[in-house]
Amino acid sequence: MEGGFTGQDEYQKNFLPTDYLATYYSFDSGPLPKAEMLKFNLEHPHKTFGPGGLKGDTLIDICSGPTIYQVLAACESFQDISLSDLTDHNEALEKWLKKKPGAYDWYLEVKFACELEGDSGRWQEKEKKLSTVKRVLKCDIRLGNLLALAVLPPTDCMLILLAMECACCSLDAYRAALCNLASLLKLGGHLVTTVTLQVSSYMVGKYKFSSVVLEKEEVEQAVLDAGFDIRQLLHSPQTYSVTNASNSGVCLIAARKRSEPRARLASQGSGQALRPWPSIC
Repeated sequence: MEGGFTGQDEYQKNFLPTDYLATYYSFDSGPLPKAEMLKFNLEHPHKTFGPGGLKGDTLIDICSGPTIYQVLAACESFQDISLSDLTDHNEALEKWLKKKPGAYDWYLEVKFACELEGDSGRWQEKEKKLSTVKRVLKCDIRLGNLLALAVLPPTDCMLILLAMECACCSLDAYRAALCNLASLLKLGGHLVTTVTLQVSSYMVGKYKFSSVVLEKEEVEQAVLDAGFDIRQLLHSPQTYSVTNASNSGVCLIAARKRSEPRARLASQGSGQALRPWPSIC
């Protein structure tokens, strides 16, 4: 990332799924903050997609990286789930999806998700439920058509956890990406997002990757201005290890896409007429 924000070429070359999973997604090793953050990241989707929560037919998880923990709750509530990633090849997801040898073992995370649902013994049933994950798509949230290689109907729910701040080089780019995401949702569809606050970079192995520094208020206003009504907003002081990602907390939002045309949203957002956001970065 010398000389600027981490670009796609650097992700293709230096972002190793095995290092990423070992750094951030392991219950059985590493410092306590890692395990606590992982538990926190499993608890939030459970509350959002659990009994009485969001449900529908289709869900797209944007910028999944090599992980599937984020859909462990949603697979109970949606029939067709798409994962997506910035890189051209995501061997970790493909191995898991196709049940190939060497796939990452999500057993502990699946078991914990089942504990949240009240029965840790149904982990095998939960793994069968994950068959609702149908495909892995190529995505780039910096582009107006972020799923350029896929033709999909508007979706019921868009999920993006701990990823947008790593793909957007500025607050304007973050706002643009939210508008791009909104364009893929049905009217009345839902956006569920978690954002790491006040973090400028994160480590994967020996490589440092950029992140845009965001405040809770900036995230909230950007979601409103993109045409959403916020249904749930939570600010948590949960942090990663300072050696991996020195953040000040996490912002969690569940929001519903408004049915009004975008031109009529100014009075409900920042007080300024919304303009089409260009591709940035």
